[in-house]
Amino acid sequence: MSITFYKYQGTGNDFVIIDNRDLSFPKNNTKLIEHLCDRRFGIGGDGLMLLENDNLTDFKMVYYNSDGNESSMCGNGGRCLVAFAKHLGMVEKETTFIATDGLHQAQINDENIVSLQMIDVAEVKIESNYVFLNTGSPHHVQFVDDLEHFDVKTEGAKIRYGNLYGKPGSNINFVKQISDTEFSIRTYERGVEDETLSCGTGATAVAIAMHAIGKTSKNEITINVEGGKLKVSFEKEGETYKNVHLIGPAKFVFSGSLTI
Repeated sequence: MSITFYKYQGTGNDFVIIDNRDLSFPKNNTKLIEHLCDRRFGIGGDGLMLLENDNLTDFKMVYYNSDGNESSMCGNGGRCLVAFAKHLGMVEKETTFIATDGLHQAQINDENIVSLQMIDVAEVKIESNYVFLNTGSPHHVQFVDDLEHFDVKTEGAKIRYGNLYGKPGSNINFVKQISDTEFSIRTYERGVEDETLSCGTGATAVAIAMHAIGKTSKNEITINVEGGKLKVSFEKEGETYKNVHLIGPAKFVFSGSLTI
């Protein structure tokens, strides 16, 4: 069986994308998905996405981590899938699609800058040395000294596999404040089990967490990730963060075909 694939990246968070509207891809083949994401023996990517038909929206997003398992929402992946849908001619400037965490709306311009509406966040758990919240995926957020030289993989794994979050684990974000409107982050992603150059749900989580603990009073935040810059905007109504948007580039890298 031959498949056509596309490679996209959003601030260095890279994905293998397959048009699966005909449902021909063997989506339960965990080993195959893991192989396709392998950077030495496969195509290479932090995850793999399938674009499928949906009766009520423009398309359905199905997301797998690089370990081959279907996972929770991926913000940068969602933005890249919007760019892919535009490439296929399915959408123009606006779209609505369904993902594992529900309905999403997005806008995309001619430069493939995608503004993706994320889920509302009603609960932000604030502890003495960290914040935990779910922005479509679970995220632990904490400040660290010397972010540039911090051992993200080792320290992130300790928290991810520790007693704090149990078997499901959490994504782990380490933060440095630059100004009232700008923060730098590095993220350990579960499922990848390593640091990634960018994490969209992580950037969203950090922006909301920083507002919740009073590190910023602004509702549009710049998040510096290892692969570039993202913006996160939101509104707060009572204790709930609504109209949350993750904004950044989604770029085509290459495409090809392979026999599986």
